[in-house]
Amino acid sequence: MADIGVGVGVGVGVGVGPYEELTFDAEGDVDGGAREAVARIDATDLVVFAHGWNSDRSTATRLFDRFFAPFPELVGPAVRLGYVGVVWPSIRFSDEPIPDFDDRGALAEPGYGAALDPATRRALGAFWPGREAELERVAELLEERPESEAALIEFGALVRELAGVDAVGAVAGGSGSGLGVGVPAMFAEDALSVFRAFAEALASAGGPAGDPGFAGGGALRALWGGAKEVLRQATYYEMKKRAGVIGERGLGPVLTGLAGRRRGLRIHLIGHSFGGRVVSFALRAVPEGARYVKSLTLLQGAFSHYAFADRLPHDKGRGGALSGLQRRVDGPVVACHSPYDTSLKLFYPLASRMARDSAGLFGFDERWGAIGHDGVQAVAGAPRLDLAEVLRAGLPGSGCVSVDAGSVVRRGGAPSGAHSDVCHEELARVVVAAGRMGR
Repeated sequence: MADIGVGVGVGVGVGVGPYEELTFDAEGDVDGGAREAVARIDATDLVVFAHGWNSDRSTATRLFDRFFAPFPELVGPAVRLGYVGVVWPSIRFSDEPIPDFDDRGALAEPGYGAALDPATRRALGAFWPGREAELERVAELLEERPESEAALIEFGALVRELAGVDAVGAVAGGSGSGLGVGVPAMFAEDALSVFRAFAEALASAGGPAGDPGFAGGGALRALWGGAKEVLRQATYYEMKKRAGVIGERGLGPVLTGLAGRRRGLRIHLIGHSFGGRVVSFALRAVPEGARYVKSLTLLQGAFSHYAFADRLPHDKGRGGALSGLQRRVDGPVVACHSPYDTSLKLFYPLASRMARDSAGLFGFDERWGAIGHDGVQAVAGAPRLDLAEVLRAGLPGSGCVSVDAGSVVRRGGAPSGAHSDVCHEELARVVVAAGRMGR
């Protein structure tokens, strides 16, 4: 198993139990001791939660603790719950606040602007090990913000290199591997145009006008805020690839093995952000006809809203990356979404598409939409409900269903908006309803 820079923590910092963690590396290899510990959990129902992109080990554990806390009071007396946190290599940008999680001192100090704060710089070093020379130059350029086209172009080339993107392949585009990851055009378009688009997006997302990353100096100097955002998006691109690999080659086989050893165990999958991609791609390893996955709940899922479609509206000859896999869940696939999630409303489609015509740049382009922005699309018979309705009347027994959670998922600052505002009892109740575990 490759080193991911973290150890295995069992139950540390999580108030419910029995609780274990499954720790995966970037290739989907799992810690064997953790897998055996999960297999020993005495439970009728196992809730398995994969964290999202803006996470380090400590943040992931706090997320699991906060989200799982209401469950013991919500389930029926016949249900013995076990809890699993799925930990995988992601990165914490300390300038992305998480509602109710961050102490003021833990966030990047005001005034860093487009520059990298020390905590984020360290996190990038762990995320891209062995790339210190490139990262030092990236940090130097963001600190100095030269009024120079050549410097901006150099920065774009460094980001492409860190992301492992071939500019020629990026121009060719395409759907990429069977894991459903294409190369975003932002890595191949003219660097200045890309940085300008992201700088404008940051301004529309509420970036502070006085921040030196967005304003101050000449027109070129003002693009460095957009350049930093492209660096952030490069880490998202890498995490998107990792999430599919870890789900299909890591978590999915672990769950299949567990179900084979524990007949009758009911498994409920939960994923936040790219963690939604982890748990969804795990369905590829679930044999047809198997009935051990009883529900799947996506909290602000950061992947295509067409993922489960049999036919793409813009390409009738192809289906989504997860076409039909909702049928491997013996229960509903629930996509919770919110209009207050700026990451998925604005940056996700922009990074995925990078359209050439500026007139359509900020109009929502359905081809590139995220499931956590507007729910499941192009799946026949998939109902669209609001959260209050679900809490009152429950969920369908199977198939895809979209739940507008904007009544609770609504807090957060730039650039991500409410993307991480998911620790609410109402959402725990959605999971319980999806799994038919309630009182």
